[in-house]
Amino acid sequence: MDNVLITGANGFIGSHITEYFYNKGHKVSCFARKESDSSYIKKFSVKMEYGDIKDIKSLTEVFKNYSYVIHNAGYVNDWGNYKIFYETNVIGTKNVLEACKLNNIKNIIMTGTVSVYGEENCLEKKNEDFPFNPNYKYFLDKLFPSAMNYYRDTKTKAVIYATNFAENNNINLTILEPVWVFGEREFNTGFYEYLKTAKSNFPVLPGSKKNRFHVIYVKDLARAFYLAYKKRLNGVNRFIIGNNKAEYLDKIYTEFCSAAGYKKSNILPKCFFYPAGFILELIYIILNIKKAPLLTRARVNMLYDNLEYSVKKAEKILKFKNRYKLTDAVKMTVDWYRKNGYL
Repeated sequence: MDNVLITGANGFIGSHITEYFYNKGHKVSCFARKESDSSYIKKFSVKMEYGDIKDIKSLTEVFKNYSYVIHNAGYVNDWGNYKIFYETNVIGTKNVLEACKLNNIKNIIMTGTVSVYGEENCLEKKNEDFPFNPNYKYFLDKLFPSAMNYYRDTKTKAVIYATNFAENNNINLTILEPVWVFGEREFNTGFYEYLKTAKSNFPVLPGSKKNRFHVIYVKDLARAFYLAYKKRLNGVNRFIIGNNKAEYLDKIYTEFCSAAGYKKSNILPKCFFYPAGFILELIYIILNIKKAPLLTRARVNMLYDNLEYSVKKAEKILKFKNRYKLTDAVKMTVDWYRKNGYL
């Protein structure tokens, strides 16, 4: 049995990967920064390794004891300085790969994202053969860049670098590219924020009944990592991981409000909210406010754009299909928020 190390194991997705492997009887070790909150994973009696993916020396030393790496660490946000995104998502990935090479680790699973294919409004289901197109052309983006594009851009750079590195160094690399993820312990991908806003009884919120939005429950995603690990694919492979179909975003939000017992706010067309998102974003950028505003250009567009992806490749090769129905997954998510005092 492999000695598996998971980077970013203390985070939202990483903690669920750790939990799934643990429940399967597979001992894994977790790599995280010393100062990070590891409370979600320590209850699984996993071995903790401390360091920073931006520090190649600490990585190389720790990796000596492992034969398989799941690289999940990254900076996932839609707000912040480009340097933070680049150093974590690009430099961090380069360091992980170099540490694997120096320790003769030949098998890696890496967390990617469908963001590399673009998240503009598109009625066509994108698949793994689509060209990379990470930059959304927001209004005045050349003058005031969107940090959402920072995330997409640096993740794309990381995937391109990792692919070339693996091919040139005879490393087996599987990149799992999840759609939008929700579930217990999620605080940054939008669904928890929506619940908090709905709880405040806002009379109207951005939204549409026409756009589909592709999601995946985090426990299903964790299982996809395990399936990829068990599959032992050779070479470089990329898989989009999502539910078997995309639901209307309005239905997803209705499910969340229903599970929480909240009244769902009315929705208005995009023209009512995009100017407000742009103005708020501009003010926050000029004043160098660290916390993201409630509305930005990216957040508004996401609520109106049609985002669907093909999951056929994962179904065919990894034999992956989501097991959790949307209603059940949303209910378990909301129950966790309430039980832990977040609602």
